[in-house]
Amino acid sequence: MRTIFLIGNPAAGRKALKKINEAAAIIKSRGYEVRVLLTAKRGDAESFAKEIAVNQPQNPTPPSSPPLSRGGSGGVLIIAAGGDGTFNEVINGIVHTSIPMAILPLGTTNVLAQELGISDDVEKALDAALDGKAHNVCLGKITLSKNISRYFCLMAGIGYDAETVYGVKNEVKKYSGKGAYILSGLRTLTSWKPDKLTFSVNGKSSEGYSAIICKASKYAGNFRVAPDADLEKNNFYAFIMHGRKRSDIIKYVCGIVAGKRLKFKGITYEQAENIEVRGKAHVQIDGDYFGMTPAVIETVPDALRLVY
Repeated sequence: MRTIFLIGNPAAGRKALKKINEAAAIIKSRGYEVRVLLTAKRGDAESFAKEIAVNQPQNPTPPSSPPLSRGGSGGVLIIAAGGDGTFNEVINGIVHTSIPMAILPLGTTNVLAQELGISDDVEKALDAALDGKAHNVCLGKITLSKNISRYFCLMAGIGYDAETVYGVKNEVKKYSGKGAYILSGLRTLTSWKPDKLTFSVNGKSSEGYSAIICKASKYAGNFRVAPDADLEKNNFYAFIMHGRKRSDIIKYVCGIVAGKRLKFKGITYEQAENIEVRGKAHVQIDGDYFGMTPAVIETVPDALRLVY
């Protein structure tokens, strides 16, 4: 019998714990052994995933797997139940292993779920988790000074959006969800005085003040920043903003919302596999704050087995 580990963040959103318990009951009713691991603080999901990986035999990773409910035998599946931050933690816990991961979206924006077309309905999301196929996914890896590294699946934000994430207050996020990001974004805008950054992309250098390094096509929910991005491909799409004025930021944000950002002057949009960022700016990955530049960002092929 395949064992399902349900790593759940009960603080991910409204009624998150109720949905986690509902998911556990559904999984059990379908004939699987299910073990529920609830997080209590940041880092718990990654620790749980690492412990599962250590205790499981690792097999060579095939290009893809048959549907788990029909072709899987033995082994385990991890279902990460939470938001993009929870998913990122689990990814960092099982990266470069053969353990497949599926998701149950419970968070504020659920960008990964939007990218994969996974419903926020518990039963439909579990259909994708239990009947889906495991795809080999390329991740991003970002390294800051002092060799501090982390993997990401969606994006690395540098500059304005990262400073917005840095300013989000957890107590506000708990009650207002996306409203906490909007409020922080407005506060960041009023005090916006960025340092100049140098981006080395494909061996060419350019200067700018903010960037979104996209592994996925979507951003901040259902907004499509990098329409060409694909999780399974070994590349990024760099979206670099060269303007430093508040009016530039407003223009870029409006362009993203309206789907016209790639037509603006003052934007660089290009494919890359390695990017170096020099200068001083805040960094966020997959919606959670990470640290400060300088940074080196690289692609890591076939780093994760993601079920959808």
